[in-house]
Amino acid sequence: MGAMSGLKTIATAGTELALSASNKVQCAVAVKALTTNTGLMYIGNAGDGTVASTTGFPLAAGDTIIFEYVDDLANIMVDSAVNGESVAFLVLHE
Repeated sequence: MGAMSGLKTIATAGTELALSASNKVQCAVAVKALTTNTGLMYIGNAGDGTVASTTGFPLAAGDTIIFEYVDDLANIMVDSAVNGESVAFLVLHE
């Protein structure tokens, strides 16, 4: 059993990015908005590879969401309400 973790920073608010480059993980993933963030982070995928404030799951500073099953980290999109804010992620391997 092992774990993989990372950080995704959104340089320009309103510009979604994939949580990570294509990485076929096939397991649970936890995503947490950094406690130093001042605005909301938006997590998800609107079905077309995008996420925005109108389609994402909002995370305030320190909030966490756990995806029970993720097949590829590139399918989780992240956006921010404020430039330069971040989420951390932890992938749990079986």
